[in-house]
Order: sequence, then C-alpha cells, then structure tokens
Amino acid sequence: MITSAQASAVVIPDIIEGWTDDIVSGLGLVFAGSPRELMARPVPDMELSPVDPEALSYLQFSSGSTRFPMGVCVSQRSGMANVAAIAHDGLQVKETGDRCVSWLPLYHDMGLVGFFLTPMTCQLTVDLLPTREFARRPHVWLDLISRNRGTIAYSPSFGYELCARRPAAAGLDLSCWRVAGIGGDMIRAHILQEFAERFAPAGFSAKAFVASYGMAEATLAISFVPLNTGIETDTIDLPLLESKGIARAPTSPSTPSRTFVICGKVLPGHAMEVRDPDGQVLKDREIGTIYVRGPSLMSGYFRMPEETSQVLDKDKWLNTGDLGYMLNGQIVVTGRAKDLIIINGRNIWPQDLEWSAETHIPALRSRDVAVFSLEKDNHEEIVALIQCRTTNPEAREALRTETASLFRRLHGVDVSVVLVPPHTLPQTSSGKLTRAKARTMYVNGAFAQQPEVA
Repeated sequence: MITSAQASAVVIPDIIEGWTDDIVSGLGLVFAGSPRELMARPVPDMELSPVDPEALSYLQFSSGSTRFPMGVCVSQRSGMANVAAIAHDGLQVKETGDRCVSWLPLYHDMGLVGFFLTPMTCQLTVDLLPTREFARRPHVWLDLISRNRGTIAYSPSFGYELCARRPAAAGLDLSCWRVAGIGGDMIRAHILQEFAERFAPAGFSAKAFVASYGMAEATLAISFVPLNTGIETDTIDLPLLESKGIARAPTSPSTPSRTFVICGKVLPGHAMEVRDPDGQVLKDREIGTIYVRGPSLMSGYFRMPEETSQVLDKDKWLNTGDLGYMLNGQIVVTGRAKDLIIINGRNIWPQDLEWSAETHIPALRSRDVAVFSLEKDNHEEIVALIQCRTTNPEAREALRTETASLFRRLHGVDVSVVLVPPHTLPQTSSGKLTRAKARTMYVNGAFAQQPEVA
C-alpha cells in the first residue's frame, strides 16, 4: 500500500514500531517513525494555501474482500458531503447530549469517517476503545457505553455476536444508547435479535438498531433506515431467488426461504438504482447490480484509470459490485456479485450456506465457514472451509458429515467440506471474511493436510 500510494512519509504505530526497518526498507521515505517521533520534529513557519474542494483529502484503501485493496480517492468535497449527510440525515446528531463510543479501527472507513471525522465536525466527544481490547473483552465496549452514557455506537454484526455470548454484567445500563448502528458487512438479523434479547434487561431497546449500507468508494455511507424503527426484514422464496432472480414472499411454509435485512433509503442528494446486466433499471423485488451516484462518491482509484473506468461511468454512476433489490424505496443487499456461485442455472449465495451451517450446527460460530466455488472437470464444485476446534477423529468426521448433509437437505447442493484449524480463515482489516483469499489459499495447498468429504 505504501508503494501504491507513492507515500513520502509513514507513521508507524507504537505496537509495531520494532518492525519499522522491515516495513520501510528501500522505499526512500522522507520520514518513517512513531507518532511520538513525528511530534518531536521541529515545525517550520509556513503559510497554508487555501484548500480546493476537489483536492485529494485522503486515500482510503478498500478492504480487499474480493481483490487487492486499491486507493480510493476521497476529495475534500466528497468527504464533507458524506460527513454532513451522516450527521444530519443518517444519525440526526444532536447539538447537545450525543456522545460516541467506538472500537472500530481508524484505518477503516467506518472508524475514520463515522467515528473520527463526523464527531470532530459536529464537536462530539468520542470514547475510543482499542480494537484489540474489544477483541479480547467485548463487554468493555458495553461497559464504556454504560458508564459514559454513550448514545451512538456502531459495529458489524460480528461485534454484536461476540457481546451476546455472555450475559449482561450487574449494573450495566444501556438505556442511553439511541443509535446502535450496523454496517461493514452483510447484516445478520438473528444475531441482532439475540443481542437485543440478551441485553433487554440492561435497558437496551431493539428500536435503537440502525441498519445501513455503504462502502469506501462512497466515502462511507450510502443509505440508512429511519431512526427508532429497529431491524426490518424481508423473507423471500429462496428457490425463486436462485432460479429467477426475483425476491417474493414464500407461498408455503414448507418453501425454503431466506431473510434479508432492509438497509434503508439512499441519502438525500444521492441516487440509487438496481440494474440488469444490460444496464436497464429493474423494478422492485428484481435482483440486479446496485448503482449509486452523488456528491459523496470517490473521484476514482489512485492513479488507476482503467480500474476506475470499470466502476465509474461517464455520468458518474458507481457500480458497487453488490447485488440487491429495491423495496418501497429502500435497498436490500443480497451479496457481492464476485462471490455469486452459479450451479446448474441456480444463483447460490455463499453466505446462505455459511449462515445455515453456523446457525444449525452448535459447534460452529460466526465467521467459522467460508464457501466458494472452483472449476473441476468442466463443472463448478462448491467447497466449504470450516474452522474446527477439536482434534478428536470421530468428532471431526461427524462435523464433516453433518455439514455436508445439511447443505444437501437445506440447499440441494453437494459441497466438498474441508476442516481447517481455528483462526486460519482470512479476514480483511475490518473483520470481513475474504472468500477470494480463502479460495486462493485452498488452491495453493494451504489446507492440503486436511481431509475432505464430499
């Protein structure tokens, strides 16, 4: 990333200061060191030039969940447009009384824009919890909200799932939490329901949940659900979705179904469309690619004009790479286009299989399963990598067999199940499962020592 950004200076966090020489060797940087060393340098007197609204504000490297991260060019204008929309329309920040609490890393767009730039612009107090501290003790986040009367806090679904594993501590009071935001990855309704039930005795209101949709290419946020509505879902006929790309309610209780979380309306001043492969705008409940346009969009990928032209057209519409459908003016996201698996004319979302396994098999947790497809003998084969915490041969065999049987029963597909050690499935810097990297690792033999069952 340093080379891609053509950086001339690098600030190294104290936690990895010992690796500075290895990181910057041969890069010819003007400065490389810790924040402490940077602040100790003399500051020359100089006149600051006026800032052009179209000037580059910062480069935000995308998470790289389906490809190598690229530098997203966020201008002064687009950054402030998104901050204003988040504060005024999404969160409806109060001039007095609001306080933010965050464990989100500042190198990720949700942490940087949502919990640094936006609060700073609105002059709100932010309590920052180190990400590694949250990972070790998730309830410290909740305790901080309770003690400091935090009103706004965000997390991907997995953060709520980590917290919901343990009951509320005595004296915990979450009644102050008015915006419990969710974003950064596909939203899992059942996890949020578990969290709400677990912490209702501590004063948490399920209506505080605020689902949202966004990405680095739009600075951060694209859509929000209205405040005080909680999580709203849409349950659809899964076979119809897979075969026809139509999202309609099941006609029978026995019909396999899939529940999606509604992610709200596009921010004011922005536009959103769902299009088919020919670029035609689709009707409500028809699955297609999500396109957005508006003042928050990036100007492009840093010094990558070809890649920019692939996602930004001449009218400044951004191809998000996400699939979804419109529903009464709100967007429902169904998954990443690059992750979609096509088997015998069926469109199969890998997260459907992942969530089924993680929901129905007690030994599995959130983010324990990665599903992708490979071409084998001129046909597509589905592979599921599953993190297994036992070394007992009988238990391992039972897990493989149970998972393969579950996929056949619930989804009607044969899946090659491969058990891998805990903590080996790759994730992005923001905690997203990266199926593309998991697939590459599998193809390159990283899990070759693990037996498989089809």
